[in-house]
Amino acid sequence: MALSDDQLDRYARHIILREIGGAGQQKLLRSKILIVGAGGLGSPLALYLAAAGVGTLGIIDDDAVDLSNLQRQIAHGTADIGASKVESAAQSVARLNPDVTVIAHKERLTADNAARIIAGYDLVTDGTDNSETRFLLNDACYFGKKPLVSGAILQFDGQITTFKAYEEGANPCYRCLFPVPPPPDVAQTCGEAGVLGALAGVVGSVQAVEAVKELLSIGEGLSGRLLLYDALAAEFRKIKVPRDPNCPLCGNSPSITGLS
Repeated sequence: MALSDDQLDRYARHIILREIGGAGQQKLLRSKILIVGAGGLGSPLALYLAAAGVGTLGIIDDDAVDLSNLQRQIAHGTADIGASKVESAAQSVARLNPDVTVIAHKERLTADNAARIIAGYDLVTDGTDNSETRFLLNDACYFGKKPLVSGAILQFDGQITTFKAYEEGANPCYRCLFPVPPPPDVAQTCGEAGVLGALAGVVGSVQAVEAVKELLSIGEGLSGRLLLYDALAAEFRKIKVPRDPNCPLCGNSPSITGLS
């Protein structure tokens, strides 16, 4: 289907890019991305992916907006306190771009629903802040053969990478970096350790860029590389992450064969 006059105007700065053009914009409009978490990272992800014209955004979160969220979760406002985060984020997306359909999953991602939910999307973005969900999401995307654009923030530090371990080659998964979840008394969240609010915007925006690149197969992705951002030092650096042949999920002799 050809782009409408309004769409030609709305996405003009994309269309004049040789790497995107009209065909690329049409592909974005046909694409479906799942955003896991409607908080600090999920907010800029939802807004920038909606602005980019990704046609369908699924947003999954079972939480409600709290006053303490507003320092960094820019998809929500003061008037949204007490409302469902997915519904608040959906309203923000609707105000920004009527081309975008939002599927609101007002629930927590679990081993029982992960495969079913992820199956309906082309790509998944991780905006969560707890280890349990990160490991579950990694495993579900591996078995479902979905690219996973992962981001994490804490205090003044952020990191972004893309996992595509289901592809042939040396692509690692999350378990190649962290074989097992940290003990509950060791793992820290932003609520416990604090976080610079604008850091969520930096990392979430980079995730949105990487997601668009993956959908359009342009540029060089972050699979096999970890992008680190130190806000206090104003420094980005990139490190290689090899596949672990002993990984329990994607290694040569995996012990994890399904979600549990």
